[in-house]
Amino acid sequence: MSEPTFSTSSVTSPSPIRRVAFIGLGVMGYPMAGHLAKAGYDVTVYNRTYQKAEQWVAEYGGHAARTPREAAQGAELVLACVGNDDDLRSVTLGEHGAFAGMASGALFADHTTASADVARELSQAAGAHGIAFIDAPVSGGQAGAQNGKLTIMCGSDDAQAFARAATVLAHYAVAVTHLGPAGAGQLTKMVNQICIAGLIQGLSEAICFGERAGLDMTRVLEVIGKGAAASWQMDNRGKTMIAGKFDFGFAVDLMRKDLGFCFDEAKRNGASLPVTALVDQFYGDVQTLGGNRLDTSSLIWRLRKLNDRG
Repeated sequence: MSEPTFSTSSVTSPSPIRRVAFIGLGVMGYPMAGHLAKAGYDVTVYNRTYQKAEQWVAEYGGHAARTPREAAQGAELVLACVGNDDDLRSVTLGEHGAFAGMASGALFADHTTASADVARELSQAAGAHGIAFIDAPVSGGQAGAQNGKLTIMCGSDDAQAFARAATVLAHYAVAVTHLGPAGAGQLTKMVNQICIAGLIQGLSEAICFGERAGLDMTRVLEVIGKGAAASWQMDNRGKTMIAGKFDFGFAVDLMRKDLGFCFDEAKRNGASLPVTALVDQFYGDVQTLGGNRLDTSSLIWRLRKLNDRG
């Protein structure tokens, strides 16, 4: 795999990290932690369902912990990839949270797509424990996690801490970039999700238009995919959208959660998101149709239903 790119301010050479903990072994966290084990790190894992942690250890080695605090004890870097703000607070704060088990000078990097507010909140809480916090949401989906080709967007008040963590994150990333203070990673992920929402709706409309015009859309996408219309969504979702396959990928429920963060932040900073708001309504329609766990590309499913009615 080619070496990932890094972007950060001027820092001294980071000291090596050998002991890490990974909290949250879902479809993303499970393979991400696996890359670290394969790279030779001493990895301890925690998952809310302990059997999943045992399964991971059976496959990769390392250790399974019963609580986030236990997993974090002795780790120089603790990583997390959980569901939402409340999940993140539950694994970091309190008597059994990771922060309580971490030594002063340790690092915590969070891969959860969460709010910028919780990133700032936990950065302050970590600082009170003498811990550096990095919000580090990812883009690239389950395939990116499995193939070690994620893009990681990071926010941290401590550039030196970012540099130390980045050497570890590189094992499952093609790009690891420091974008500003705590919360900047989550804000960048919001920009990412706004772009994706509009791209998928545009691709859905284009495919439906072409189908109704009698075109062979597989061939059409092959042609226009070599020009200015090219995108990751077209390359990775175009054929499955044409085929009507959506039982994989990034769920509609999760996208709506992420877009909710975008709207909350837009209210705070005064940004106008008219197209994103409209696409969010369309995702609400998909949920009403029972497509909560379908891939985000299922916007075309909704559009086809509307076209059929017409």
